[in-house]
Formats: sequence, C-alpha cells, structure tokens
Amino acid sequence: MLDLKEKLAHGMFLFCACICIICVALICIFLFANGIPAIKEIGLFDFLLGVNWAPLDEEFGIFPMIIGSIYVTAGAIFFGVIFGVLCAIFLSKFCPLYLNKILNPIIHLMTGIPSIVYGFFGLVVIIPLVQYYFGTSGKGILSASLLLGIMILPTIISISKTAIDSVPTSYYEGALALGITHERSVFFILLPAAKSGILTSIILGIGRAVGETMAVVMIAGNQAIIPQSILDGTRTLTANIVLEMGYATDLHRDALLGTAVVLFVFILMINISFSLLCRRKS
Repeated sequence: MLDLKEKLAHGMFLFCACICIICVALICIFLFANGIPAIKEIGLFDFLLGVNWAPLDEEFGIFPMIIGSIYVTAGAIFFGVIFGVLCAIFLSKFCPLYLNKILNPIIHLMTGIPSIVYGFFGLVVIIPLVQYYFGTSGKGILSASLLLGIMILPTIISISKTAIDSVPTSYYEGALALGITHERSVFFILLPAAKSGILTSIILGIGRAVGETMAVVMIAGNQAIIPQSILDGTRTLTANIVLEMGYATDLHRDALLGTAVVLFVFILMINISFSLLCRRKS
C-alpha cells in the first residue's frame, strides 16, 4: 500500500511538472513565432536601436524603452538591495524577539499587496515628495525606482533572512570563540556563507522589477523618449506593451509581441549572468 501511494504521488508530481514545462514552452513558442517575424520585417537594428516609436508612421524603435527599463530597474536594485539585505541582517541577528514577531508578518503581508495599490501609494506619497523637493512633475525614473525598490523589499528580505538563518551556528560560535565581535561575525562570517541565497533574492527582486507593469505605468510618465536625467519621464518595455496592446493591430501588434520577446531575452540574460556569477563564487 505504501509503495502504491509513493508511486501515485510520484506520478502526480511528475504530471504537474510536465504541465508547467509545457505551459512555459507554449508561451515561448507563441512569443517567438509572432515576435521574430515582426522584428525581421522591421529590421533588427531598426527595432532594437531605433529611437522613434510612432505606430501610425510604422516606426517601431524600442531603444528608449530598453533604456527606460534599465534605468528604472537599476534604481530599484540600488534602493531595494541595500535596504533589503540590511533589513534581513537586522531581523536575523540584531532584532529583539518581540519586535521580530511584529515585523515578520508585516513583511509577508507586503508580498501579497497588489501592484495597483503600490501604484496608488506612489501617486499620493512618492510623487508629491519628488514634486516638493525637485520642482518637477514628479513622474519619472526616480519615482518609479523608489516604488519598485519598495515592491521588491519583501522578496529580498525574506529570502536573504532565510539564507542567513540557514548558515550553521558553528560558524558564528567559532568566530566568537576566536574573539571576533558580534557585528564582525555577522558581516564577515555569516554574510559570505549566505551569499548564494542573497544573490538568489537579488535575482528574484530584479525579475519582479523588470516585469512590473501597472505600478510603473501609473508613476513613470510613459514618455517614449530617451531620458536625460533621473527626473525625466520614461516608458519601460512592459508599460509599452500594456498601454498599446488593447488597440494594436497588424504590424503594430506584432511589434509589441517583438517587444515581449526582447523583454523575455533580457530577463533570461540577467538570470544566466547571476547564475554564472554564483557558480564562479561558490
């Protein structure tokens, strides 16, 4: 009976895994089958390096959106990674137990907040602050980066904290036995031992930042031009797709699918780069 249950469980898990793989494969086939012909028709260099996005004139250059995605993601990483990793260190090794019981549920709750709610927070809090301190419209790269940095915090904090907690206590105790202070033990012994988990949290955070759409649409300005400063408005690849897919037809629609292909390859390159980095450092 036990062997039968194990075989049934094994078959069920294998079936679910195969379904997931098939779904991902079908999505990839659909994207590439519809996007690559459009990129061919427009021209690879005209599509990737073109600076004009004017569907009515059949000009489909996504270079401003690529630059906008890179700037917004880089800003989100700058804000999110620094505060996220430091917060994970605090919760794991410095936070009092009573405070830990309060903060942990709050962080997990932030993970489930819809992106549209974060977008409203950006509209009523972040944008007025940027308007007040910089004298601009408030909608731009800086606002979007701050908001995305907040949105990726729960992912980075949770996974980094788990990675730090999973380091054997013998590392920490051995460092203390050698006379190293608590702070140095945490930063120079535990953190290097947990670097793979921390890098994983950063990868997942980048994935969410690159793929985020609604919150960015609400506060980034959505201007399909190359930004000259972090206060300028910009349009990301995801925002470009969601803003125009509802009414796009023919080559315009295929160009948006080509934009999705570029976004897919962009995220894939980031994941592969970090994976190679983790292997090299391990």
